[in-house]
Amino acid sequence: MKTEKEKFLAGEPYYIFDAELATDEAHARHLCKLLNQLEDDAMPQKQALVRQLFGSVGANPYIQPNFRCDFGYNIHVGANFICNYDSVILDIAPVHIGDNCLFGPHVQLYSASHPLDPRKRRGGIGEGAPITIGDDVWLGGGATILPGVVLGDNVVVGANATVTKSFGANLVIAGNPAHVIKTNVPA
Repeated sequence: MKTEKEKFLAGEPYYIFDAELATDEAHARHLCKLLNQLEDDAMPQKQALVRQLFGSVGANPYIQPNFRCDFGYNIHVGANFICNYDSVILDIAPVHIGDNCLFGPHVQLYSASHPLDPRKRRGGIGEGAPITIGDDVWLGGGATILPGVVLGDNVVVGANATVTKSFGANLVIAGNPAHVIKTNVPA
């Protein structure tokens, strides 16, 4: 029989109020609190906390306060990741972010979901789907990325867009739900 954490890590429905997962969440909240209290002149300490919090981190991570996440260890960022103010990553499922990605303020990535069946929701069942963000992606302020979305390289997501499905590379997308505005071919 699998533990709730084993179910969670396998991407299966799990009990959201499990004690072991609650301990993991409390640890992530503690690290987020410490990270959010540091000033920019404490960059080595900030980067060290990001490396403690996230599952993997490339060179030069830069995260502005107030950053929030569920577990942290399901977040994987490449080099030169910049995350602006008040962003949230619900990392119930793995979240992979490529190199040279920029997040505007209030960006939200939700790999978390709940069953449509109200009986399961009442029973505290959670589920999720991974999110993958390619290299050189810019998420405009207030953009929301939903569970299961994959964005290719060099995608620009307009401010306040809600991305409900996956998109390939070299695109500008915007709207609610997000749709292709134009191609974005590097010069």
